[in-house]
Amino acid sequence: MSQTELIYPRWVIPVEPRGRVLTDHVVAIRDGEILAIMPQSEVGAALSGCKRIDLPEHVLIPGLVNLHTHAAMTLLRGLADDLPLMRWLQEHIWPAEAKHVSAAFVRDGTLLACAEMLRGGVTCANDMYFFPAAATDAARAGAMRLALGMIVIDFPTAYATDAEDYLAKGLALRDAYREHPLLSFCLAPHAPYTVSDRAFKKIAVLANELDLPIHVHVHETTDEVERSVAEHGVRPIERLHQLGLIGPGLIAVHAVHLSPQEIELLAKHGASVAHCPSSNLKLASGFAPVAALQQAGVNVGLGTDGAASNNRLDSFEEMRTAALLAKAVAGDAQAVPAAVALEMATLNGARALGLSHKIGSITPGKRADLTAVRLAGPGFTPCFDPLSMLVYCAGRDQVTDVWVDGQQQVIHGVLQNTLFQDVDARAKLWQNQLKIESETQKFG
Repeated sequence: MSQTELIYPRWVIPVEPRGRVLTDHVVAIRDGEILAIMPQSEVGAALSGCKRIDLPEHVLIPGLVNLHTHAAMTLLRGLADDLPLMRWLQEHIWPAEAKHVSAAFVRDGTLLACAEMLRGGVTCANDMYFFPAAATDAARAGAMRLALGMIVIDFPTAYATDAEDYLAKGLALRDAYREHPLLSFCLAPHAPYTVSDRAFKKIAVLANELDLPIHVHVHETTDEVERSVAEHGVRPIERLHQLGLIGPGLIAVHAVHLSPQEIELLAKHGASVAHCPSSNLKLASGFAPVAALQQAGVNVGLGTDGAASNNRLDSFEEMRTAALLAKAVAGDAQAVPAAVALEMATLNGARALGLSHKIGSITPGKRADLTAVRLAGPGFTPCFDPLSMLVYCAGRDQVTDVWVDGQQQVIHGVLQNTLFQDVDARAKLWQNQLKIESETQKFG
């Protein structure tokens, strides 16, 4: 028989409506669902026997949604740093992937990523990488919500031979797990510079037929834009528009170098942007026009990108960085206030994935994906505004408790899933293999 749990935090920030902070309220959950949010004074005798979880110094928020990552690339963290994007990819990442990426690599790397993200309050991630079936196994084992990217690239890898093969394998995986409560799927063409017109057209048709989001890197660098003009006669977003990909299901990853007309095009068609501020900074890709996108009505969520280019899967860091950068780029201290930054890290990501009916806010009827953050100690006193404190002061180290679909995966800062106990040891085995090869390349 299921049991109702009553969570007693000091504050609840439900995200819907924007900016609301509730003090001395209770969140009731049962069977993975949020039943109610009520003042503590209204908890009646009928609920007196329920399991009680006291969080007297905490703010309870929806679980964070990482709208763009390459989870298995945790095993490539720090392999090659401080390089521009294409040199980083062509000289280091792609060669390492060609030699090492396998189903075992992806499973171990994704499990490591799940551990890092859950411990940091991320309950849902949108993944794009090879061997998505292995990522599916890891997410299921790790009990984390994952949107699986059915990756498509127009060159062979150890995973697939051509675009048709990538799509066939991805669609078969979706068919096998489409009813799983923690899994959803996206079509994931890698980028305009690695995918042909023919493949994009097929993806556009499938997205419409199957009602699937399209998750694609686009306008990340000026080189990418210039290359598209030289090879196709148009900028990447216009090319995608001509091929039928710009629509409400599009998740445009990075979207750094946009003209006002391109921003308007994305807004007109209801597209979303996955903003990855730390990765954009580290790779010197530029500053995304976040305030302009939001003013136009574009849904903007937050992603970490992969650990090889960030180097953290830390959505708290992305929230703070996104808010600060947006103010500087717009020349407006009121751009992306704390409430909007939190919405970007939760509800907006859920909207982009077509999951806002399930997750993204603390709303009765939604699934209980929740994160508790302790706001206590010298760095959090005095606390005039817990919402501001959450975005501008708190970090993932303040996360103490995390629920996914009503199951408590982190308690008092400790991951509960025993499968996470050997992820460090597995990662070190992969590190040894990669390190030997890296040193061979460097000195050989």
